[in-house]
Amino acid sequence: MIHFEDVSKTYSTADGPVHALSGVNMDVGQREFIAVRGPSGCGKSTLLMLAGGLGTATSGRVSVAGEDLTAAGPAALARFRAKRIGFVFQMFHLLPYLTVLDNVAAASTGEQSTARARAAELLEKFHLTDRLRHRPAELSAGERQRVAMARALINGPTLILADEPTGNLDPGSATIVLDLLADFHREGGTVLLVTHEEQAAAYAGRTILLRQGTIEGDATASSKQEEPERA
Repeated sequence: MIHFEDVSKTYSTADGPVHALSGVNMDVGQREFIAVRGPSGCGKSTLLMLAGGLGTATSGRVSVAGEDLTAAGPAALARFRAKRIGFVFQMFHLLPYLTVLDNVAAASTGEQSTARARAAELLEKFHLTDRLRHRPAELSAGERQRVAMARALINGPTLILADEPTGNLDPGSATIVLDLLADFHREGGTVLLVTHEEQAAAYAGRTILLRQGTIEGDATASSKQEEPERA
């Protein structure tokens, strides 16, 4: 699903170049659930951005679902993201002036009448039917992240990229969001999750450890490991 071949990413800053990733080689198979861990500033979010076509590598090759993102232009990347990838972020990134229903429907690439019906279906699944006409400021942090999850799923992606999705949540809300990611995985989806948290990493079948822009470890969980308890 995801292939990194000798990928490096360098940012230019006023204080000189910052090497976020250096010669990263990584493969994520279809239907895997992988956690990416490491200290702050080690390149986790940069890795996720490159996997989602939200940035370009300084050198090397990134391909996702057989598409070479390194060679694609901005318009092609935007179409690819909309069709194949769902994003979930720590800060939710909901539009404050739209209702819950419209926040989810607005991300759809289909007809708006169909999009609203699909959005309502997802929000019902996530137990948010009584919040359809609320705006993000009227929701709890956990509810906002469930809305963000619904938005990520509106176009039926095969891959979800999640950047610290439980970072602003209490343990109970975090469990709900992680269970939704686990449900997506069980239904055949691929998940790449950046996290600092043991609770979140425990859901993954494999953990990649980044340090100073390079992969320091890659461990597969025991096939007999029990799934984390649901709330």
